Amino acid sequence: MIPPQKVLRHSVRGQVLEALRAALVDGELVPGEIYSGPALGERFGVSATPVREAMQQLALEGAVECLPNRGFRVLTRTSRSQAELSEVRALIEVPVMLRLARSVPAATWESLRPAAEAAAEAAQEGDLPRYAEADRAFHRAVLGLSGNGQLVRTAEELHRRAQWPLPGAPRVRRDDLVADAAEHGALLDALVARDLPAVEALVRAHFAGA
Repeated sequence: MIPPQKVLRHSVRGQVLEALRAALVDGELVPGEIYSGPALGERFGVSATPVREAMQQLALEGAVECLPNRGFRVLTRTSRSQAELSEVRALIEVPVMLRLARSVPAATWESLRPAAEAAAEAAQEGDLPRYAEADRAFHRAVLGLSGNGQLVRTAEELHRRAQWPLPGAPRVRRDDLVADAAEHGALLDALVARDLPAVEALVRAHFAGA
């Protein structure tokens, strides 16, 4: 059950959307369950309209399906779909990171340390939604060095989907988040050193354990 909370009136739709995305990652929006716009609006202290608009965006992202006159059902994922997402992400990101590793200077990689540290901090606190956002921000910053905006947007959409939990899966432990976050630092070390085999191994392992 999503805990009651209030959102500010400015950018209401965007705030509701981010709150719903966090609830998806945190397992508060349960796969297979149906949620109504008015009920969620009451929890957020807003009208049903921004909730419906946010849910329609989640439908475009593949997180929910719209049920006329009933609400929105959170779609159920499978371990197979999770594995397929990891495979596609690797096909996209591994070649890009290897190409960047050959050309991007060490100082540029070092400038991404704060992004890795932000993810590590969220992991240490066991804050799963904040870690999910920081994790995406780190990958977005790395891939952004390619200069290919379409690639960055596609990779982020896949990344977001990969963060939705499987039905019945236990909540991710803090230790698992910490280990995942540590891989960001190790990846930066390998990129600074231009150690291409290490870069490839780290990225593939990161996706496999996502």
